[in-house]
Amino acid sequence: MSEMLCTPKPLTTKEEIHTLLQDKGGAKYYAQMKQMKVDTEALARDVEAACKSSRTRTWLSLCARCGMCAESCFLYQANDQDPKQVPSYKFQSTLGELVRRKGQVDTEFMLHCMEVAWSQCTCCNRCSLYCPHGIDTGVLISILRGLLFKHGFVPWELKIGSGMHRVYGAQMDVSQEDWLDTCEWMVDENSDEWPGLEIPVDKEDADIMYILNAREVKHYPDDIAKAAILFHVAGENWTVPSEGWENTSLTMFAGDWEGAANNVKRIYKSVEKLRPKTVVGTECGHAHRATVVEGPYWAGQPDGDPPVKFMHYVEWVAMALRTGKLKIDPAKKIKVRCTLQDSCNYVRNNGLGKYTREIMSYIAEDFVEMSSCGDHNYCCGGGGGFNGVGLYRKQRNVGLKMKLKQIQDTGAELVIAPCHNCWDAIRDMMEEYEVHNIKWSFLKPLLVDMIQIPENIEHNPQE
Repeated sequence: MSEMLCTPKPLTTKEEIHTLLQDKGGAKYYAQMKQMKVDTEALARDVEAACKSSRTRTWLSLCARCGMCAESCFLYQANDQDPKQVPSYKFQSTLGELVRRKGQVDTEFMLHCMEVAWSQCTCCNRCSLYCPHGIDTGVLISILRGLLFKHGFVPWELKIGSGMHRVYGAQMDVSQEDWLDTCEWMVDENSDEWPGLEIPVDKEDADIMYILNAREVKHYPDDIAKAAILFHVAGENWTVPSEGWENTSLTMFAGDWEGAANNVKRIYKSVEKLRPKTVVGTECGHAHRATVVEGPYWAGQPDGDPPVKFMHYVEWVAMALRTGKLKIDPAKKIKVRCTLQDSCNYVRNNGLGKYTREIMSYIAEDFVEMSSCGDHNYCCGGGGGFNGVGLYRKQRNVGLKMKLKQIQDTGAELVIAPCHNCWDAIRDMMEEYEVHNIKWSFLKPLLVDMIQIPENIEHNPQE
């Protein structure tokens, strides 16, 4: 009998992660999932517990199936207005059915729920702006994801990502040694151009503790260096923690609420240890939501707030420009027409759109908004874990069309995307649809190239 790769049990060891990684694309994992029986008694108890709040049951019963949420959904638009892509249909045909049937469903139904939960909704919450009853589809689909994860019906990549968080404390197999070595390497790599540059580790009572995305350590270490350069030029008293530095949460995408709580608690523990005045998180939307918006509740914070002030990177940049800590060389402002991608998770779900516009007023000469922007902007097309799930790549690529049209309609040559998922989705759409005349960027590389260097900062520009 072949080893069971698909079970409801979370991955909790390196060996389990390695074994599942060897199953290329999750072929055996998904084959076993199709044969996995549903524990209907346990599912009934879990549905009852997950939907015990009167709010959840009220939303399910209050939904009038009016369809006013339909056109708000980028997947409904990108899929030729398929009725099955109407947000209310998605949650009523899945979570609603689980409640109505009291968990008495079969494997085929759970597979249907998994497809809806991870290929037909990114939990972007745009539809909630247009629901006349204020129903939050993102919350309902998140509840569904939690039930699916607990019973083993979760995409292969997200099962692995959840395990990575549980074992490594990061979404990838980045050890503490890897993290600290990368910090040291980035200082050495930039020491000729920036003498005096430091990435202070575990400095107590700093003004800022910086946390980031494990992908930066694994694949984009230069992003860490650029963050350090900007803090250095701004004269900030800052540090990074040796533990609890990872700000992202594939556990949130997976519906692994226990793992999500553990992620947040690691960060908060570092806050308690180092006592920073403020925590600044990198250019990542879901990381901010998981740590600052949802995280306090997962971690059991009694007031629903983080233990100290937390800021998304755009808030820090706007503050630094506003106060003169960072100054822009007028000659180096962005000259080409540019537009801005609003991340659902820190703009619509945390109201930070004003800060990104403030930044644009400092750095761009020809900034143009997308047709729907700010709180009303569409998802990039890859949020909520959609970018990383190979099983649903075709559906993801179709979904990208909506954002591509928005970008092209602006006539922009550059898209500024201060979010990892948005950056990835825009990169992929340009490749998938063979668009070669539009570039995209995070904020950090743009800012490093256009800031004025104060006289007290030694800088030796490299050719």
